[in-house]
Amino acid sequence: MSVGSERETADSTSHVVGVSMVAFDANDPPALARFWADLLNARHVVVDDDGDAWVEVDGCPRLDFLKVPDAKQTKNRLHLDLTVTDLAAATREALALGAYLADDVYDGGRWQVLRDPEGNEFCLLPPEQS
Repeated sequence: MSVGSERETADSTSHVVGVSMVAFDANDPPALARFWADLLNARHVVVDDDGDAWVEVDGCPRLDFLKVPDAKQTKNRLHLDLTVTDLAAATREALALGAYLADDVYDGGRWQVLRDPEGNEFCLLPPEQS
């Protein structure tokens, strides 16, 4: 199978127009949504009747948190990279909210890899890295 930029159809217009949300599996969707809302300075968390939750952040796709029975077990294949104004201060803020260091993933100093309270990796990037 070849991967390229050329379309093999006559219609070169994509019907996919954007990313509307990013979904996270979660054991405790409301708690995980609250962590991300606090980290991203979102105004509120919405919890539906099934216990799933979501956060709307200005300028970003909606973040959905969906209840699953199993715990996270391996490194994420997809993660969020967050631009920060001050790497050290943003790291302290994330840690105070319940994140923890993921130096086993990367400990090079150019950015900071962390895990949210349920173990999902994310990166804090200073402006020169984003």
